[in-house]
Amino acid sequence: MPYVTVGTQRVWHEKAGDGDPLVLLHGAFAGASSFAAQTPAFTAAGFRVYVPERRGHAHTPDVPGPLTYQSMADDTVAYLDTVLGGARAHLVGWSDGAVVGLLVARDRPELVHRLVLVGQYYNSSGKVPDTDIDNLLESPQAVDFLRGEYDQVSPDGADHFPVVYAKIIQMLRTEPEIDLATLHGISAPTLVVQGDRDEVTLAHSAEVVAGLGDARLAVLPGTHLLPVECPQLLNPLVIEFLRGAIPKTAW
Repeated sequence: MPYVTVGTQRVWHEKAGDGDPLVLLHGAFAGASSFAAQTPAFTAAGFRVYVPERRGHAHTPDVPGPLTYQSMADDTVAYLDTVLGGARAHLVGWSDGAVVGLLVARDRPELVHRLVLVGQYYNSSGKVPDTDIDNLLESPQAVDFLRGEYDQVSPDGADHFPVVYAKIIQMLRTEPEIDLATLHGISAPTLVVQGDRDEVTLAHSAEVVAGLGDARLAVLPGTHLLPVECPQLLNPLVIEFLRGAIPKTAW
């Protein structure tokens, strides 16, 4: 079984390939399978790919207490320290995973080589008006789908789904609320990517880029599901960025 013990937690992770370490960070209610279109491409490009599943998600057991982006970032730091021994890795985060990746890069910059953030706002000012993902996730159809996905793989059993569901919904209602002024300490070269019909505004993404020391912005045709919808556009862009092939800005 692909579990690793991180502190007192059992964390499910998948790993493949050889080369520079690259850690993929999934979104809410998701797991390693959400990167099915990325992992083969990144391993073929010469990266050693790690895909950990966070507490209460997919195969990783839940942990008592509330769920927050900071707690998930702390878990990720512990994972990196345990699995990679503190060596630097590339981080690619999608949706909630992008928030986690940003916090890791802010709190432990020595762990992050390059950073890719896909399709996410970092405080409520960045949400596209009139798109409420929280309400969508609370629809009966969404709840039934998420429950079915959870029941198939969770070690906590089907009866625990309402607990995890309530934790994630509460987090999404109140977070993230990151002050973009705190991003100036992030030293990792960063690529901020979003779809042109994503849930984050272009203005917000531009503010994030401006708040980082070394960052670029890419807008691709697609929605919040960009890694699933358009891997043929996203994957080569990420690979070239991680290789350092995208030049820095001239100003």
